[in-house]
Amino acid sequence: MISESVKKTITNYLSRHFSDKDIIIRDVSGVSGGSINSAYRFATSRGNFFVKTNHASRYPEMFQREAKGLALLRNAGAIKVPEVLLADTVGEEAFLLLEYIDGANEKKDFWEDFGKRLAQLHQHHAELFGLDHDNYMGSLWQHNDQHSDWVTFFIEERLQRQVVLARDNGRMGRSDVAAFDRLYVRLPEIFPPATPSLLHGDLWSGNFMTGSDGSACLIDPAVYYGHPEIDIAMSTLFGGFGSRFYESYYSHNPLPGSYHERLPIYNLYPLLVHVNLFGGSYLSSVQQTLRRF
Repeated sequence: MISESVKKTITNYLSRHFSDKDIIIRDVSGVSGGSINSAYRFATSRGNFFVKTNHASRYPEMFQREAKGLALLRNAGAIKVPEVLLADTVGEEAFLLLEYIDGANEKKDFWEDFGKRLAQLHQHHAELFGLDHDNYMGSLWQHNDQHSDWVTFFIEERLQRQVVLARDNGRMGRSDVAAFDRLYVRLPEIFPPATPSLLHGDLWSGNFMTGSDGSACLIDPAVYYGHPEIDIAMSTLFGGFGSRFYESYYSHNPLPGSYHERLPIYNLYPLLVHVNLFGGSYLSSVQQTLRRF
């Protein structure tokens, strides 16, 4: 249960933010927040707000890094993202205060609009792949050391770090590590040239919702600048995206030929994250992709 100290901090912040000393919290109710965080709807005299909490020492600066990512996505102006109000820590309790998104039914052209807006997001570019700060992918630290070359970034900051972690934790054997070494040699001929694009970074069906206007709203990002095929690949990993989404995306941001063949390689990263978090059948999915390439 959320502490009274956090409630007081939030009330004080909202009072300053709205210049209203009489703000009160009328109700706090739990909502779905995933396996890492606890999440709540704060009903106040100024409306509803979304709050999620976790243990500060277990996930250092998680919410501060998420707030930066949400701000980057929101400032791009391409697609709806909740407004960040406050990321802070009280004792051992970290919390993130966000705009509350009232869900609604999907509008008629939901998937077409979603695809177009993601394409517009990907048209925001940077000079380097990565980011000027690290963040999280799920509950794992995500390293975003910057590189001028996409293949180098993907190998060193995405695959290698997860492979080493899996090997050191006994979740992956020598033969799998050797298979990754062989894949690394091939990647320069498989991946086309790319310009660093702003990515959500963890685009699966659980990380978007339908906003009050019936359009898509992105949540829980793992933001960095990378190849736009990363987000497309991730969206296919667990399903949940309509065919009209892809048709619209490709019409607004055509991808280089044979991109379908590359998607499983991009998905090695989230699959490795799942290997390191959960083990089990995810390793067999990794091995299947390695055998293909």
